[in-house]
Amino acid sequence: MHVMVIGAAGMIGRKLVEKLGSDAEVLGRGIDKLTLVDVIAPPVPHALASVANALALDLSDAESAVKLAGMRPHLIFHLAAIVSGEAEADFDKGYRINLDGTRSLFEAIRHEGQKEPYNPRLIFASSIAVFGQPFPEKIGDDFFTTPLTSYGTQKAICELLLADYSRRGIFDGIGIRLPTVCIRPGKPNKAASGFFSNILREPLVGQEAVLPVDENVRHWFASPRSAVGFFIHAARIDTARIGPRRNLSMPGLSALVGEEIEALRRVAGEKAVKLIRREPDPAIRSIVSGWATDFDAQRATALGFKAETNFDEIIKIHIDDELGGKI
Repeated sequence: MHVMVIGAAGMIGRKLVEKLGSDAEVLGRGIDKLTLVDVIAPPVPHALASVANALALDLSDAESAVKLAGMRPHLIFHLAAIVSGEAEADFDKGYRINLDGTRSLFEAIRHEGQKEPYNPRLIFASSIAVFGQPFPEKIGDDFFTTPLTSYGTQKAICELLLADYSRRGIFDGIGIRLPTVCIRPGKPNKAASGFFSNILREPLVGQEAVLPVDENVRHWFASPRSAVGFFIHAARIDTARIGPRRNLSMPGLSALVGEEIEALRRVAGEKAVKLIRREPDPAIRSIVSGWATDFDAQRATALGFKAETNFDEIIKIHIDDELGGKI
């Protein structure tokens, strides 16, 4: 079995690869070859050194997509993208990477299959940004995709392409609409949603964090551990159970920023909470106000996808996975 992870140097990509290395049978069968791809050569875990190959390629270059499809992997995790804030700030870059790069990959797979039959499983990282206001109290599986950002628009277009290419038998695709992943390890990035993680991650290690929105902002969350679980489960599932509607909203946790802070107080104490500095940012507030806040993810839940049910659990997962279980 040849597995390819595109976007393997990103946070979720790295954690997914670590999971593949820690459990040889996590996909239901062994991995004979693993190709890791990103614009910089991704790190290769020691446990996978004998089967892994790291490539530095830009998927928005059509020739790169042709090269990758020519390797004919059986399973492709497509995680490569630029984040929401950067896609909004740089219109050209957002469409070139998030849309054109994805379509180049889909087309390269199509042309590879015209040479000799080829039908890989392809798991695509989409986003709840495909939805836009006005929202119902809970967004169900039949709600329209009407994004209000360029990032969301790019993801929504890719979802339509994934469904059509799957319908035509070009590949066997599943689109995973990720909740906002929290707590993201590492340093702050350019994602408009980054503060959701920042206000927990930095105080847990004694550093100040900026909160650019009100505490009554509500959003939809899942941990990095759950995000990896979504992709692993999608790789193993019988897609006949999904049917033609190939894009799924993942389960998650709906919570207020204030509820995040209260969970931080319970887990780490008042000292950590005092490290959060309120500094309103109208631009961030405007972007976030157009995002979905709560879901009724019945299809994904019925298919076996799982996520956390409270923020204390999300914080404790971060402490276990990133801080050695101690603060």
